[in-house]
Amino acid sequence: MSVENDIEDKPQPLVEHLIELRKRLVWSLAAFFAGFLLCFAFARDLFNVLVLPYKWAVVWSGLDPDKMQLIYTAPQEFFFTQIKISLFGGLLLAFPIIAFQVYSFVAPGLYRNERSAFLPFLVASPILFIAGGAIVYFFLIPVVMMFFLGMQQAPEGGEVAISLLPKVSEYLSLIMSLVLAFGLVFQLPVVTTLLSRAGLVSAAWLAKQRKFAIVIAFIIAAVLTPPDPLSQLGLALPTVILYEVAIYAAKLVERRRKEQDGDAEETASPEDEV
Repeated sequence: MSVENDIEDKPQPLVEHLIELRKRLVWSLAAFFAGFLLCFAFARDLFNVLVLPYKWAVVWSGLDPDKMQLIYTAPQEFFFTQIKISLFGGLLLAFPIIAFQVYSFVAPGLYRNERSAFLPFLVASPILFIAGGAIVYFFLIPVVMMFFLGMQQAPEGGEVAISLLPKVSEYLSLIMSLVLAFGLVFQLPVVTTLLSRAGLVSAAWLAKQRKFAIVIAFIIAAVLTPPDPLSQLGLALPTVILYEVAIYAAKLVERRRKEQDGDAEETASPEDEV
């Protein structure tokens, strides 16, 4: 094994590891708390931003946006809704710092080539999460709310008026659950690539499990999304596409590993072969 692949840091006693872990946890909690306070200061504005997809759905449905309203039925409901927004936003803002703290704690136990391989995933993970959230915000939520708005009933022909009056807490729960679901699903290429680099899965095995993955994708979409076909397809189809991307990423990892093994064999000296 070359010197470059040797672990740079010497083994540390357990107490030093615990001190280092405490340090990383303190920084992570401090970042989360700072993000929480920042989001809580603008919680009402953040909620108004989250309501925009609902407003788009109202406009696309041909309804009057000035008559659009959300309600809360308990005195403390909107306050706790703002707390949830702040917690969620604080976690998102602090994620890069938390990820860096995790990497800083784990890095001393990794080889140099493992560190260089791990860093791209720290960048790809939040980007993919944001991409999943963007699909929810700009496409899925408006489509879902249009579906629910279409179920309203006008007071015509002696029929009782049935109107949609979403609660602020339930609307927030809907958009947060969908953002988390899509954000986690979009981590599929990252997870499978890491597993492939670790030798736990292969591209051939992933391809063999494709039919089961498609069924599981639709089952998960049915559980996590509202009971309408558009939102279920909106989650299931990207999941299937990302699974294919994961298979391709695994193939690239295996191809690169074969090239590195071939280069190692070519550069090996006769004494090493003996």
